Amino acid sequence: MQGINKRKTFIDLFAGCGGLGLGFENAGFELVFANDIDSVSLETYKRNRSISNDKFYCGDINDLIERFTHNFNFGQVDLVVGGPPCQGFSNANRQRLIDDPRNHLYKSFIMFIKNVSPKIFVMENVKGMANKIDEIQNDFDVLLNGEYQTAFNVFKTSDFGVPQLRERLILIGAKKGIDPSRIIAEILNKSHNYPKFTLRDAIEDLPVLMPNKIKNNSSIENSNIGFFETQYLYKNTPYRDFINQGRSVNALFNHRNRFNNDRDIEIYRRLPQGADSLHESIKDIMPYSSRNHIFKDKYYKLKYDDFCRTITSHMKFDCNMYIHPTQSRGLSPREAARVQTFPDDYVFYGPYNSWYKQIGNAVPVKFAEAIGKVVSEWL
Repeated sequence: MQGINKRKTFIDLFAGCGGLGLGFENAGFELVFANDIDSVSLETYKRNRSISNDKFYCGDINDLIERFTHNFNFGQVDLVVGGPPCQGFSNANRQRLIDDPRNHLYKSFIMFIKNVSPKIFVMENVKGMANKIDEIQNDFDVLLNGEYQTAFNVFKTSDFGVPQLRERLILIGAKKGIDPSRIIAEILNKSHNYPKFTLRDAIEDLPVLMPNKIKNNSSIENSNIGFFETQYLYKNTPYRDFINQGRSVNALFNHRNRFNNDRDIEIYRRLPQGADSLHESIKDIMPYSSRNHIFKDKYYKLKYDDFCRTITSHMKFDCNMYIHPTQSRGLSPREAARVQTFPDDYVFYGPYNSWYKQIGNAVPVKFAEAIGKVVSEWL
């Protein structure tokens, strides 16, 4: 039985830059170990925490299983969380998920749980995984020898204060004595307690950035195109209090604009909010005029007073589908991080484009926190 003052512990697999992990930390869990194969993402994870290096392993999870689960003493871990990439969830895929070579990481996630034996595990993934949920639950049951019951739901993150149209499948497994379906039901019930924030709430208070016309300018920073880090006096807003846990932050990180050519800048300027590549205002300068129907989503200007479209890692290539509602540019990495409910002092490291990749691959922090709070109550 947990001591009153003992924090509940968790391991974070496929940890990325730390969105899921930070949410569970906010919910009161203590990180025991984190793993990811991407060194840049894991560097961001590490540098945003005062935690010793021996709690991180950068490498393939299969190597981690082989080298550590039998040699490294995790102790009794309460929780394992993670979102293993799984490519074979389509209904058209007739091969069993567990046998599909594209899904070896999904199987590895299960085997890690088998070796570590947490009280509860939480798997986060794309909503399309629901297409194979019967098979998935059966795989967990068979490979874990019936030690865990599982339950799942596809959640809208906008129901948890996240200003974004993002749906994610959450599968929860629990050892006998804890009913995961009741955990799912309680998460759903508590979703009604969260405010509904829009894109305006998330980003309107950030400094205006001008279009960036300087090519190959990764080393250039100024007040027009933004900075990696600068001092900034924020406005006090309910959304900032929400993502920052009520803390004051006196610096601005990763708010920098990327290069765009003159044509794209003009497209950004002309489009009204909510308009895409088919809009009349850009018909004469659309680069794919003969195939506009194919490239309908090539450009999209976000709407201030609505949820943002799903933040994805595609932003590392361009932000044409994430045009700022009132400024002739795409969202900055900090604005994307705001939409993902990262706190303002969470800094993203590595090359500029990797900031977008890290942010796009992350689980929204406040969504993870909402799950963590309910899971904690059941431990």
